[in-house]
Amino acid sequence: MSNFPVIVLDFETNGLSTRYGGRAIEIGAVRIENSRITDRFQSLMNPDCRISPFIEAYTGITNEMVAAAPPCEEVMEQFAEFISDLPLVAHNASFDRSFLDLELGFINRSRNGRMACSMLAARRVFPDAPNHRLATLVRYCGIHTVGIFHRALADAEMTGHLWLAMIEAIRAGYGIDEMPFASMCELSRTPKAKAPAYLMNIAGNKIVTTGK
Repeated sequence: MSNFPVIVLDFETNGLSTRYGGRAIEIGAVRIENSRITDRFQSLMNPDCRISPFIEAYTGITNEMVAAAPPCEEVMEQFAEFISDLPLVAHNASFDRSFLDLELGFINRSRNGRMACSMLAARRVFPDAPNHRLATLVRYCGIHTVGIFHRALADAEMTGHLWLAMIEAIRAGYGIDEMPFASMCELSRTPKAKAPAYLMNIAGNKIVTTGK
């Protein structure tokens, strides 16, 4: 297991890319420590621009809800304090990373923590899953859910439970009791065919180090 705290986050946005004017409309995050969720952060965000009917239908977040929400800048100041310099996790992290960096940039802040992608890691840990979308992996791992997706806090919580399920699967399959965040990042970059060898190497090094 890994006892070092990580922050698992998710953004809901009014577009698919920051390159084309996309902005965050909701942020949700959970802090995981000692293999459980110990804290949560959630807020709608007002980017002062309208969201499309498609996004309203997809997320359930309406223009009226966003209009009544605090400005993005206010929310991101609070969120920057919440994440501090801890490691970060997101499902399809390149998407969330781009919005996180954009919104932090608007308040002249930046992140210090590395970000891992739970989707890439899951492709290595659960190669036999039907696909590696979050909802599919939640079902595949038997993670309890109330069936709510595409809201930021719900998706962050499910991603957090998936992250813990992957670490537990590695522990059970390879006898690795401690899987550091840096090793999870490296695993996600390892070619899928070489992932088992990478984990076996970690297990072997642990045996040599501990003398067991």
